[in-house]
Formats: sequence, structure tokens, C-alpha cells
Amino acid sequence: MSKPVYNVVKRPGRAPGDADIEIPVAEDLVTVPGVPKRDADVAFYSREYPLQSQNIEKTADRDWVWTVYTDEFTKYRKGHEGRVKPLIDKALLSGDLEPTGAPEPGVDPTEKIRGKAREMGFGEVGFTRLDRKYVFAAKKRWVKFEHSICLALEQDYEQTQTIPDMEAEYAHYGTYEIMGELALALADYIRALGYRAQIHSPNDNSAAYIPMFVEAGLGQLGANGQLLSPHFGSRARLMMITTDAPVIHDKPIDYGIQTFCQKCQVCVNRCPGRALVRDKVWWRGVEKNKLIYDRCRPVMARYDGCGVCIKVCPVQRFGMKPVMEHYVATGDVLGKGTDNLEGYTFMEKGYFGPGELPQFDHDFFDLPHGTREDWLFERFKQRLTEDGVPSADELTKFAEGVKTVLDKGPSTRGDE
Repeated sequence: MSKPVYNVVKRPGRAPGDADIEIPVAEDLVTVPGVPKRDADVAFYSREYPLQSQNIEKTADRDWVWTVYTDEFTKYRKGHEGRVKPLIDKALLSGDLEPTGAPEPGVDPTEKIRGKAREMGFGEVGFTRLDRKYVFAAKKRWVKFEHSICLALEQDYEQTQTIPDMEAEYAHYGTYEIMGELALALADYIRALGYRAQIHSPNDNSAAYIPMFVEAGLGQLGANGQLLSPHFGSRARLMMITTDAPVIHDKPIDYGIQTFCQKCQVCVNRCPGRALVRDKVWWRGVEKNKLIYDRCRPVMARYDGCGVCIKVCPVQRFGMKPVMEHYVATGDVLGKGTDNLEGYTFMEKGYFGPGELPQFDHDFFDLPHGTREDWLFERFKQRLTEDGVPSADELTKFAEGVKTVLDKGPSTRGDE
């Protein structure tokens, strides 16, 4: 049954020179531009319980994953970290660099920067205010400028469809490496225009980026917890550059995703770890589908980054325009219930089609919680409970472990 159309969203084509696209939004999908939120609640949680990088809050499981990665994944991940280290180092200092040119009087730099970013390969480019409520506590003093340039780069389409597989992870991490290089060049361009630029590396995140991408009109938050962008769905990899250039801010858009995801539910139904929740909740002042981290992380670590929620998203697979056109014409979700969209193969467990999910033992989902020091003390308490007072050698070993953790200190580096 066809659906009446409330609005048609017009967006730039996939690449410079491509024709604009028009995305129909059915009447029954309309909610609000961006995401439903309660600004007072967002401010409260930001003030009383500021966000922190998972690379600081969850260092225990960040260490643990290296003990369960496959050999191939371990080797590739170590190589990736070596390749991005110099990019992160340069990004950290980027905000201190002075402009190399002077602003042209009376010229708005917004479209110059957008055009340059698109020319360099960023498929989605938007501008908004840097919302410090979403900046991680460890980065609040580092962040310098008030305007955010939101940049999305497409992860290779064909490689993404191999999820869960190392081929998809090559695309995942490889895209971040490309972004790091492009960001350095784009920041140089902004400085040549006479403005300062600070690179927020995708491998050393300074904030929760998605809320600002939503505010910049580059998509909406999907049920899989990721940005669903018009051209790439959840296949977009995200980063920001902040600047003192007086750019004009874009506005959030209602693409119909808030309601569409509730009707679709493919990612929720196909999640191997059952980590995605069907019903929305209010979390830190935002209405969203909340991820169960402890059901997600073990699967990601052991099965080549998983990513099934990306693979089976129809907006990722087919694009937002075809998906919304199909919904308007039929009232159905494009590809839902088909092997073409929902099927995936899980290493030694085999193939799983629609309605089929892999099974895991209960202890599969055991993982350490909190920081490295939290986990050290948790294991020490367990040792006391089970075996009584430890020996002097055991106490010395425990103290050395604590000292090692303290010497290492917190770091935001690493992919969130």
C-alpha cells in the first residue's frame, strides 16, 4: 500500500558533479529534525556525569580483546596502530598551528571549505556548533574552536558486504587511515584561507561525534547506534575538524529514520549477540535505541569486528533514497526477510539466514569491566576470597601490576 509523502529532502549527489538526490519522507515516518531530545536533561548529565572516552573508562576490556583476537586480526591491528600514530601526533598539535594566509574580506569560507572537502573525497560534509556537552572529559581543555566541520568518508561498499570478515576490517581501519591523511591536507587548506583548524582524529576521539553530525543535517541516529547518512547509511566513517572560521551552520533534518528504524528492526533481529534493544529509551536526555555493550563487545572481539548491524541495515545496503522510495510505494522495508540483506556467515559456525542466529555459551560473554586498575583489584579480591591471604611474592607482583598501570596513565587513543 502506497504512503502519502510529507516532505522531500534534497541532498547533494554522492560525489562532486553528481546530480542532487531527492529522498521522500512518508507522513507516518515524520518525527522531529535530528533526534528527539530534552536539552535541560542533556545539560544536566553533561554537567553531573560528563562523557568520557571508552579508551579511558573501559581499559580493562580494551586490554582483554588482544587475548581473544585471531592471529590475523592481531597482526593487522598492530600494523594499523603503527600507521596512524604519526597522524594522531600531528592532529594533537594541529590546533596550535597559525594560519598561513589571510581571510579574504567579505568572503564566506563555508562553501569553499565544503567544496574542498568534497573534492578530496568526503561524501558528507556539514557545519555546526561544537557542542561541548558531548566532548569527553579528558579532552575538554584540549578543544579550542567553536565551529565543527563534520566529515564522513565512505567505507568501501563491496568489502563492507563481506561482514563479518577480515576483508571488511581492512576497509574499516583503512578508511580511518585515509581520513587521517585527508584531514591534514584539509586543515592546511583552512589555514591558507586565514583561519585556524584543529583535527579531531577518528583514532583519538575527542567527543561523541554523532550528535553533531545529526545537528549538521548529515543523517539521523539509527537503531544500530550509528549515523545513517543519505548515501552510505552506517558505512560512513566519521571525524571532525574544528575551526575559528566564521562558517554558516547547517540545520538538522528529519529523514524519517527515527520511525523507520522502529518499523524495520532488521539490525535488532539479526544481531548475533542480541545486543540491540527493540524499544527506545531516554538516555542522557536523548531518545534512542540503547546498545547492551556487554553483549556486543565479546562478539566484536572474537569475530573480526562483527559489524553485522552495519551489513544488514537496508539504508547501508541500498541507500536512503531507494529505501524510502520503496517504503512510500509499498509500505514495506526493502530487502527485509531476504537472504540478500539478512544473511551472514560466522566463521566456524556457518551461515545464518533470516530468523537464524548463532548460539554462544554463557561464559562467552564474560569480560573484564571498568579500568585496568578496577580489574586488577577485582582479581585480587577474588584471590583473597578463594585462597586467603596471599604470599609476599604475590603481594609484590600485585603492587608491580598496579604501578605499571599507574605509570602507563590514561589515554584516549584508539578506535572507539
